[in-house]
Amino acid sequence: MNLRIIQKRNIWLSISLVLFIIMSTGLIVFGLRLGIDFTGGSLLEVKYLTARPSVGEVYDKLNGLNLGSLTVLPVGSDSLILRFQDSSEGKHQEVLDNLRTMLKAGETDKPDNSANDKKIEEVRYESVGPSIGEELKRKAFYAIFWVLVGIVIYISLAFRKVSRPIASWKYGVSALIAMVHDTVITLGFFAFLGKFYGVEINTPFVAAVLTVIGYSVHDTIVVFDRIRENLPKSDEDFEGTVNSSLNQTLWRSLNTSLTTLLTLTAIIIFGGTSIRSFALALTVGIFFGTYSSIFLASPLLVYWEKFKSRNL
Repeated sequence: MNLRIIQKRNIWLSISLVLFIIMSTGLIVFGLRLGIDFTGGSLLEVKYLTARPSVGEVYDKLNGLNLGSLTVLPVGSDSLILRFQDSSEGKHQEVLDNLRTMLKAGETDKPDNSANDKKIEEVRYESVGPSIGEELKRKAFYAIFWVLVGIVIYISLAFRKVSRPIASWKYGVSALIAMVHDTVITLGFFAFLGKFYGVEINTPFVAAVLTVIGYSVHDTIVVFDRIRENLPKSDEDFEGTVNSSLNQTLWRSLNTSLTTLLTLTAIIIFGGTSIRSFALALTVGIFFGTYSSIFLASPLLVYWEKFKSRNL
């Protein structure tokens, strides 16, 4: 069965345009909620060996310490992750002392902290200064920018022998548009999560975005390469050749993406908190990366050809 994907390109491009506008608007209006890797600050994870206090109780206890932006996240049934702006060692110890004091409250028969020290365990503590955060932010931007430039150059060179009916550089531009589409949708998705659910992004998120870019261009090149193979021997016009090439690679792309998404879904559900945002970013990016390679990048090639002949 030969699906008429390219013939319905206006529908797919409209869906992509609507999604792009919504996500880019969210990204501009809300922005990304940057974690301590980019803003500087501290991350403290503690494990309670007895009953864990509620998040509200922790907020109330630490509210007067002038920590900057404080986020308290429950982990499992016995741990808490605290993120706050202040990165000094003195403030770190002050937070720990206050958490221990919460356990001591009401235990008049145990006036010292030694007993309470056994009821709370510091799992990890990470501190990042503001200058390091700015450097990480700058390097993350450069990494994404140069990856995009390198991929466009690579695709242009790989398809340099393809000159008809459209020039090779147009394959690179189409792939670039698809990559920007996937990246903006992923970033916009996390802008909404940051606004309404307080989800922060850190350096693993940058790795996820770079992985999404690589996955997207890989899927797109598979389709483009099949188009390149079919062009010299096809009896169809360019639109028909692209549609046939898409149908030949469609199920391969869908099956590959589906197995990857199932694995990522398992990580999101059963994985730890520290890796959940990374897996979620990959899930969103790979889903739309698969969509764009089939329903955006290839239709754009046909638009290039139709525009050249002024027959949209």
